[in-house]
Amino acid sequence: MMLGLCLLSLAIGYLLGSIPFGLILTKLAGLGDVRTIGSGNIGATNVLRTGNKALAALTLALDLLKGTAAVLIGGLFGPYAAIAGGFGAFLGHLFPVWLGFRGGKGVATFIGVALALYWPAALGFCLVWLLVALVTRYSSLSALTASVATVLALTFLGQWPVAILFGLMTLLLYLRHAENIGRLRRGEESRIGGTKQRA
Repeated sequence: MMLGLCLLSLAIGYLLGSIPFGLILTKLAGLGDVRTIGSGNIGATNVLRTGNKALAALTLALDLLKGTAAVLIGGLFGPYAAIAGGFGAFLGHLFPVWLGFRGGKGVATFIGVALALYWPAALGFCLVWLLVALVTRYSSLSALTASVATVLALTFLGQWPVAILFGLMTLLLYLRHAENIGRLRRGEESRIGGTKQRA
């Protein structure tokens, strides 16, 4: 019974997570297909490259909230179903079936899942992200560092099921940021503000 509820929550979460808000909003705004500009990503960072800050902020909020909603819906069936729902939303955002399994990088949805499962983790993620961003001005490095810090903090606090979930999500986050990691190593990653680090 519990396995069935977890699988149901995973499926519902996946469907929610797979809604490509960045793509939908830019098309509705008459800005075309966001996948044809910048990084080709459907997330808020690439939506920002259209020059529409309000649309980027809305994309960020909706990508975050779909993770939160998936956890809350799963939570109706129990705590493990809530975790399954959150994981489903994260997978859906990264690998949406509607877009040939080519989705976003998952940072906003990661935060949204954390917000619903254990809100201090979401707060901690944002604080670490902000600190690293202020020091380095690399958005990608900030997200990667904050995700690892979240897993370590959850483990230290004994939140084992949630820590395992975020460990898996962090691994996927790193895989989706492989190109960013390569650019960071080469000193070619764009900084917040549009400049690049020189070798």
